[in-house]
Amino acid sequence: MIGRTLGLYLAGRFTRSILAVFATIFVLIYLIDFVEMLRKAGDAKSISTIGIAGLTLLRVPTVTEQVLPFATLGGAMVAFIGLTRRLELVVARAAGVSVWQFLTPPVLIVLLVGALSVGVYNPLAAMMKQRADAIELSLFGRTGPLEGDSSLWIRQRGAQGQSILRAEQSSDRGAQLGSVSAFVFDLENRFVERVDAARAHLEPGTWVLENGRVTTPGAEPRTVERYLLPTYLSADQVSQSFVTADAVPFWTLPDVSRRTEAAGLDATSYRLKFQVLLARPLLLVAMVLIAASFSLRFFRMGGVARMVSGGVAAGFVLYVVTKLMTDLGGAGILSAPVAAWAPALMGSLLSVLVLLHQEDG
Repeated sequence: MIGRTLGLYLAGRFTRSILAVFATIFVLIYLIDFVEMLRKAGDAKSISTIGIAGLTLLRVPTVTEQVLPFATLGGAMVAFIGLTRRLELVVARAAGVSVWQFLTPPVLIVLLVGALSVGVYNPLAAMMKQRADAIELSLFGRTGPLEGDSSLWIRQRGAQGQSILRAEQSSDRGAQLGSVSAFVFDLENRFVERVDAARAHLEPGTWVLENGRVTTPGAEPRTVERYLLPTYLSADQVSQSFVTADAVPFWTLPDVSRRTEAAGLDATSYRLKFQVLLARPLLLVAMVLIAASFSLRFFRMGGVARMVSGGVAAGFVLYVVTKLMTDLGGAGILSAPVAAWAPALMGSLLSVLVLLHQEDG
């Protein structure tokens, strides 16, 4: 086994490298987002520059959490290249230390970093994101069409069957809706009628649609002042329709997923996010192994740029595969565990195969 002194030295080098790269990325993202928030808040006189700086600080941790694997890849490559250029790994190999032995401290470090990022950093970042969203809502409001494709869709259950709500505007975290269309089904999932209303608000156990027009197959459309649509949704569950999975802390994701499914809403994003977080330590290990595959060769006549480019390209390919699998999982084509764990597993196994060929082949 690798000696305690050498193990602590390697662990310290890798920890400092990873933290330095992560801090650099954090600062860059903060500055970019700060400039964007200054532009967005140009017409808002109720917040100062210091306030915008604080709001940006609340937003950034969720973003930087997504680039932690790249920070791990960059930090590992910096550490490996530094150890190789100073011949420290050459001396370690000459003393009989194999590649698997001096990879043990970095792997243990990133496993610890991954566990801390999931159990501590993620809940903190999610709470900060929720606070940032609340501040942005109070500053900029949400009185017009929703961002993106622009309409809010809610699938729900009630005492009389399922229904689907579509709204163009929302306020009060979804308890007040504007320009609403409701597609009502019976207990056997047969279409009953469509209701178009100017406004809707949530009361305990009921959506109240005001100034509605009811269209029933085989009958003339009729106008109603109030249309009562039963629902099992609570105000908290409706508000979750506006909370992305990234804004939900790791420890509450299973409970949120169960409550969302019980209300008849799609909980795929919450289940997928939970599995992605569980797989993060293994993904960080894959990044370290990729870095080792491109950074351990002894060089005296240059070649650093080629090695760094190869490592970055391999990390980017793994990112693309991870994104593709996540999208497939989000669409329901793949199960959440397969979509979350497959990229990290494939990256780790392929990197081990490369290292076996380089070191023992």
